[in-house]
Amino acid sequence: MSKKQKTIQSEVILSGVGLHTGNEVTMVFKPAPENHGFAFKRIDLEGEPVIEAKAEYVTNTQRGTNLEKNGVQIQTSEHVLAAAVGLDLDNLLIEMNASEPPIMDGSSKFFIEAIEKAGIIEQEAEIEEYVVKEIISYKDEVTGSEIILMPAEEYQVTTMVDFGTKILGTQNATLNTISDFKEEISAARTFSFLHEIEMLLENDLIKGGDLNNAIVYVDKELSDSTMAKLKKAFNKDNITVKPNGVLDNLTLHWANEAARHKLLDVIGDLALAGTRIRGKVIANKPGHSVNTAFAKKLSKIIKMEKRNNIPSYDLNQPPLMDIHKIMDILPHRPPFLLIDRIIELSDTHVVGMKNVTMNEDFFVGHFPGAPVMPGVLQVEAMAQCGGILVLSTVPDPENYLTYFMKMDNVKFKQKVLPGDTLIFKAELIAPIRRGICHMQAYAYANGKLVCEAELMAQISKVK
Repeated sequence: MSKKQKTIQSEVILSGVGLHTGNEVTMVFKPAPENHGFAFKRIDLEGEPVIEAKAEYVTNTQRGTNLEKNGVQIQTSEHVLAAAVGLDLDNLLIEMNASEPPIMDGSSKFFIEAIEKAGIIEQEAEIEEYVVKEIISYKDEVTGSEIILMPAEEYQVTTMVDFGTKILGTQNATLNTISDFKEEISAARTFSFLHEIEMLLENDLIKGGDLNNAIVYVDKELSDSTMAKLKKAFNKDNITVKPNGVLDNLTLHWANEAARHKLLDVIGDLALAGTRIRGKVIANKPGHSVNTAFAKKLSKIIKMEKRNNIPSYDLNQPPLMDIHKIMDILPHRPPFLLIDRIIELSDTHVVGMKNVTMNEDFFVGHFPGAPVMPGVLQVEAMAQCGGILVLSTVPDPENYLTYFMKMDNVKFKQKVLPGDTLIFKAELIAPIRRGICHMQAYAYANGKLVCEAELMAQISKVK
């Protein structure tokens, strides 16, 4: 069953301060049209530039995932994007009058609430989803961080973290379905270790921090000078350490809240791949650097597959037409019948298949020492699929022959060798009129486009 894209019903406003800049920021979630995706708009800058939420714009991941396009920046984008993905959105425009979204409580909870307040509506266009067919992985050899993406029935994420400290050791978190994001993940807050807080304070960062938007794990002895800095930074008269090693004013929502927040970050960062994902993510020691490096790799793979327009079919399913039904329609016979099955057939397209074997007659004379299927025969096979398409429009196809009228823009991309399985797809460019079929045809093998052509043919009744 096809699923429709979603956006929000009305705009909604959220205000707060940025964690690192300390700047007051007003953020407006706005509906976006179909196929828009997620994007940020800086309304405080001349021309109100837009930065699409894409991995190619990631420039810095030191304290969050920061984007930059044409000199315009968006900082710590991950919590907002995680909320958009977690509520199953496809299209959203996020307007801001500063570079950094409000940190709120350090989670995605308030963004979730705002989006739900705005309402979610379905759009007309179908969703774009990247279906994972084989394992994709990325490893940072320096840190040992690794992300693996494998086939699954829906988007799932598991994070495994090991901080190597007594106060916060190994933790795991799993999200089995994105519909659980709101309840299981969205309220998980960002966290830091005391030694990191000291470094950030010394570098004049976390200006918008307080003890309500970050869990601070005390991994070292709290000196008087550090205590004084924390009191000043967080505007508190007194700060103490709880028995579980967390600075006061916060109670953990879950014992593994740190691992859940890392999972939240993974979802937000992988949103930068630019499309929905149907697969299971396993992230070992994730961080913004490895997350976004993986998102860049995944984005390139998705773009390549889109460019090649590679279809996916289950060849183990019974075909729509086997070789006997094909011969009932087409007048061709071996060795010049070049399709073995018809997998799909509609009023506007056809998909066929051929198993290329070493026993093909043309291999006897066509480079017998290095057998390659002739390109002209690949075009002929695509045309035979088109013949099935046009002959399916008449009640007595056995009384017709199909003749080529024109071939344009023929391109051969890869060699076709014995053992390859060829998939042919032909789509009408214009409706069939007077028996004339004008179509765009493609041939694929081994997950790659091997041949394409614009073809025109006409059927003629046998006299």
